Amino acid sequence: MSIYVGEKTRVLVQGITGRAGTFYTDHAMRYGTTYVAGVRPGKGGDSHLGLPIFDDVQTAVQETGANASLVIVPAPNVADALIEAIEAKLEVVVCVTERVPQHDMARVKRALKDSKTVLIGPNSQGILTPDHCKIGVMPTQHAKPGAVGIVSRSASLTSEVLAQCSANGLGQSTTIGIGGDALHGIGFVDCLKRFKQDADTKAVVLIGEIGGDEEEQAAEYLSQQEYGKPVVALVVGRHAPRGRRMGHAGTLPGVGSPGAVEKINRLSSAGVLIADHPGEIPQRLLEVMNT
Repeated sequence: MSIYVGEKTRVLVQGITGRAGTFYTDHAMRYGTTYVAGVRPGKGGDSHLGLPIFDDVQTAVQETGANASLVIVPAPNVADALIEAIEAKLEVVVCVTERVPQHDMARVKRALKDSKTVLIGPNSQGILTPDHCKIGVMPTQHAKPGAVGIVSRSASLTSEVLAQCSANGLGQSTTIGIGGDALHGIGFVDCLKRFKQDADTKAVVLIGEIGGDEEEQAAEYLSQQEYGKPVVALVVGRHAPRGRRMGHAGTLPGVGSPGAVEKINRLSSAGVLIADHPGEIPQRLLEVMNT
């Protein structure tokens, strides 16, 4: 009924004692997610929000059986925190921090290469399996369990699309924000593969933007096979001026790179149904899921 996270996910928080770490950990615990520990160097032996604090990730994993992490530390500390989580062999690591230096993320990408860790982010709103697991900063008030998988580059559009789907009786299996930075962990293709394997996900929503090549990779992947499930896409930025960053770091198109229209055309050619605005997504989904 979900991908990457679920009822058996046990989360530790790197940066739990900060204001943001405290707020979002408390919210997720109140939602019902199993959080088991915090990590803050120099604070080992203390407790926070009723959770034990450890000096390092490896010790926290050994003592609590944690298999996932939320990284919510300042940008200059992100690379070391992520590499520590990878070396501790955590299954899923979610990083919500923005403005992580790209040369730091290059180090993280090298560490990920031979690991089994799934990295979501950085600059991600996180991952949410309704009623079971929330890691990150994604709102939960409109989330409902169901059969629609959502994967997105945009935090604000994710919230809007999720609310529109729920209002039309379309619950979600898992919603994932892959992150708004140019260098990040998993992408559209990784999520599409997982959703394809998930028997309870009956359709997928893909929310794209200008910049990067996530949409092009998704189009190439989908064009090479019979995916077996309907995919609906919304790609924003059709009227964005060339060469200007629109929002977060990943929405900066390179010289000569495809704009929103080109991305939309490639996805459409791969059999993806295109929505022109968030309100059209439930309609598109209902058309294909009821046939």
